[in-house]
Amino acid sequence: MMTMTTMMTMTTTRRRTTTMTMTMMMMTLMMMMMITTMTTITMLLMIVTMLLLLMMMRWRRRSRTRTRTTTTTMMMMMMMMMMMMMMMMMMMMMMMMMMMMTMLMIMTMTMMMMMMMMMMMMMMMMMMMMMMMMMMMMMMMMMMMTVMMMMMMMMMMMMMMMMMMMMMMMMMMMMMMMMMMMMMMVMMMLMMMMMMMITMKTMMLMKITIL
Repeated sequence: MMTMTTMMTMTTTRRRTTTMTMTMMMMTLMMMMMITTMTTITMLLMIVTMLLLLMMMRWRRRSRTRTRTTTTTMMMMMMMMMMMMMMMMMMMMMMMMMMMMTMLMIMTMTMMMMMMMMMMMMMMMMMMMMMMMMMMMMMMMMMMMTVMMMMMMMMMMMMMMMMMMMMMMMMMMMMMMMMMMMMMMVMMMLMMMMMMMITMKTMMLMKITIL
């Protein structure tokens, strides 16, 4: 591509500066192409810009005034290209943003839907349960009711008992720990006493021997 551009520029203009600028431009273009993922559009842009450049050069050569330099045109072209590139980049960014946003939206929506569904299900379940309970109540006689009440009471009692048991267990554990600690302390004390006794005895013996 570079060689192509150089050749084209050389054929159109017999100056070195223009060719250099053109090559530089091509380099920038290539870089941009590498950066951007939309290669096809960049290619198209490149071709268009090239053609425009060539046309300008030709027109310039044919024009009468030879005093004016090609720098202005080149600058213009550069500006145009840069603008195009910027536009492309912006477009890409926008696209990406849009995609991301949509994805997020979809995700959130799905989540919300799921939550709603769950809630609905729960509600339905609750309703069903309530209905069932109502039906049962209606169907049952007084005795049955009493039985139910009894059962409920039993359940409650059981629960309470369990809780109490748990508490008791905890308390027991604590007590055990305390006891252990106490025992340890006593043992330590005993040991100390024993040591003291032994020492005292030894001392006494020593005294006797000395005497």
